[in-house]
Amino acid sequence: PGRLLDITGKVLDKRGGGAIIVKRNGAAVATAQLGSTRMADNDVITVESGKDQTEAHTVRYDPVKYGTDINLNNGPLQEVKQLGKDGMKEIWVGRRSKKEVDKGFKKEPQNLVVQSRSPRPAGRKVIALTFDDGPSQYSDAILDILKEKGVKATFFDVGESSAQYPKQEKRMLAEGHQVASHSNTHPYMPKMGRDELRAEITAGFDNLKKASGLETKVMRAPYGAFGVEQWKQCADLLDMNVLWDIDTEDWKMPGAQAIHDAVLNNAHNGAVVLMHDGGGDRSQDVEALPGIIDDLKKQGYEFVTIEQLSEM
Repeated sequence: PGRLLDITGKVLDKRGGGAIIVKRNGAAVATAQLGSTRMADNDVITVESGKDQTEAHTVRYDPVKYGTDINLNNGPLQEVKQLGKDGMKEIWVGRRSKKEVDKGFKKEPQNLVVQSRSPRPAGRKVIALTFDDGPSQYSDAILDILKEKGVKATFFDVGESSAQYPKQEKRMLAEGHQVASHSNTHPYMPKMGRDELRAEITAGFDNLKKASGLETKVMRAPYGAFGVEQWKQCADLLDMNVLWDIDTEDWKMPGAQAIHDAVLNNAHNGAVVLMHDGGGDRSQDVEALPGIIDDLKKQGYEFVTIEQLSEM
């Protein structure tokens, strides 16, 4: 008789496989009749060994968590290139041996891919002015200057402030500026648990929509604090997280001239400038902004939104 093998190919039972095959004059003799079958003169008897058999098995499908390819070191625009998707492996389990065999992927996992970059459009000089923490009582003055100068900017607004200043929120959009989220309450996100973080991000987007009808998945994390773990927890909620490469440190109230000089001394093609129109006294930003725009224009700079910069 043949052997019974487990699903890894090892012998479970030396005689537990297929029975021997006996034929009498070409006709198979049932195993149960082997002991009672008589041979006559001129009978032709053939005998074959039984075949090895593999034990029966059940099939299990195990989920395989997707991996990550997250690089946040190549520039201020951190973009989701591909969402992660879990895979599935097929596992066979021997009914008798209980051994398991990995039969490979039933569905391949798909990595979460987040890549950062810093666009530098060839043959042009572009710069993106961005304002955080609004809207506030200072937003209209900043919008007036931008309108007078014919410049578009990007506003990263706090959800609770948007709810408080919906008129300014609507005006930003009506005048062609880009509006994105700066969270709902301006927390330090790395200290938040997954559920709390997701609720914070969602509430920020929701309040923007309630205030102005805006739907966006672009955000700037408070303090720029949004690392690999936060991306793993929330990538499905976002298209982009935007940092900066020129920090005016206007929150220190260094004076309008210092804010101006911080921009002009560090300006470069593709720069993202961090300023504020809310979260405190922003009168120095209002005072500095006309000169910043005029002097950048003299150097040949075009003003773009983050969305426009990304497309470049």
